[in-house]
Formats: sequence, structure tokens, C-alpha cells
Amino acid sequence: MPWYSALANYLLFWVVTLFMVLPFGVRTSSEAGEDKVPGQADSAPVRPMIGRKLLWTTIIATIFFLLFWLNWTNGWITRADLDRWFPVPWLPEGGTR
Repeated sequence: MPWYSALANYLLFWVVTLFMVLPFGVRTSSEAGEDKVPGQADSAPVRPMIGRKLLWTTIIATIFFLLFWLNWTNGWITRADLDRWFPVPWLPEGGTR
């Protein structure tokens, strides 16, 4: 896998992980018992803790990417395995996608 493909895959893992991590630990001003700023959305977090979330995103995305990379280089799970585990019913036996 070329370096630019690895970088693109890592960035995909990172962005997806960021969206999974963002909701954790969020408290709105009504939950925290603080006054809202005029014009503030009801769902706006009081302290979003972006730095901590970016750190956790980087750690988790790196772990997932390393597992992906190891699978890519060692061939633990291949496309043939996926075809065997999840057959497509409209293809004839032995057909390819």
C-alpha cells in the first residue's frame, strides 16, 4: 500500500473516530446548572474538552489503523473470507462480485 493510501485510510479512521468520540462527556448548560448565553443553542456544551477528545481520537484511530495495516500485510481476513461469511444470494455458486 503506497504511503498516500495509508495516509488517506488513517484520516478516514481518524474522522470517523472523532465523530464517535465527540458526544462523550458533553453536558449542556441546563444539565450543568449554568446560565445560557443569549442566542446559545439548547444543545451547546458548556465545556467541550476538544483537546482531550482530539487526543483520544488520535489514540483510538491509531489502534484501529494499526489493526487494519496488520490485516492488510498479513492477510488475516481477506475478501474471500468475507464472501464465504456473507454470501450474496443473487450470485450463482462460485460467482464473483
